[in-house]
Amino acid sequence: MRAGGLARLGAAKLGAAKLGAAKRGAAKRGAVTLGAVMLGALLLAGCTAGPAGSADHGRPWDASAGAETSGTGLSGEVTVFAAASLRTAFDDIAELFEQQHPGVEVKPIVYDGSSTLVTQLQEGARADVLATADEQSMRLLTDSGLASEPKIFATNTLVVITPADNPAEVTSPDDLADAVIVLCAPEVPCGKASTTLLDAAGVTVTPASLEQNVTAVLQKVAAGEADAGLVYATDAPPSDGPCEAADVCSFRPEGWEDAVNRYPVTALDGASEAGVAFAEFVRGPEARRVLDGLGFGAP
Repeated sequence: MRAGGLARLGAAKLGAAKLGAAKRGAAKRGAVTLGAVMLGALLLAGCTAGPAGSADHGRPWDASAGAETSGTGLSGEVTVFAAASLRTAFDDIAELFEQQHPGVEVKPIVYDGSSTLVTQLQEGARADVLATADEQSMRLLTDSGLASEPKIFATNTLVVITPADNPAEVTSPDDLADAVIVLCAPEVPCGKASTTLLDAAGVTVTPASLEQNVTAVLQKVAAGEADAGLVYATDAPPSDGPCEAADVCSFRPEGWEDAVNRYPVTALDGASEAGVAFAEFVRGPEARRVLDGLGFGAP
């Protein structure tokens, strides 16, 4: 039953991903048509225009700016690296951004653990925008001289998840000491927050496994491979609602408010103008509505 539920969970996410891709594909096709019209107009006016995305570098990342980026005639591609817990939110935000800027294509966003993304960038990977699930990971990037002045755009907290039938009867942090528990690895943001929460509760656990992101923790608990796990509230069903459809239940443990992750975003040095605009858009009202709807807290 749990395996079937996991399949449904995966299918639902896959379906959502396909739907988002289809929508962006339609937007891209529309952008191509509009882009052709715009290029023709420029040629008729005797203007010169470089290839999309090649000549729009140079707009500085304005960390104090809002997100009034619509109608600016941006073009080109935007490459975004984002924490795994932002997958649903950033797919929706990218779609909204493309709707406002038909000449811009947001490339398929690279999602992974925050520390993994920072390492990839330090080793030479190319991106315009980075959003991490904690400030410490972002600091590693800025200390490397690859970006500056990241800004907080969201917050998140942890919940305890169990299989829907909760066979180990986990109802409080104290129960985790005797349960088969899966956690995020301590070097990734959700793992650091888990350590903070468990330390505050005075609970010592021996994890059955340490995962690189919350998605892996969620999958193992949903599959019945563990009695419980700690994930972000945005990755679990509401703690005060029904949970059978997702195959896991959740509850807020005591002390949850003391383990808050703050999510920063920045445009990397050398980012395209469209990339800078996307980073600013993430902090704007349209993106805020998406984040609110998924349960992310405000900065």
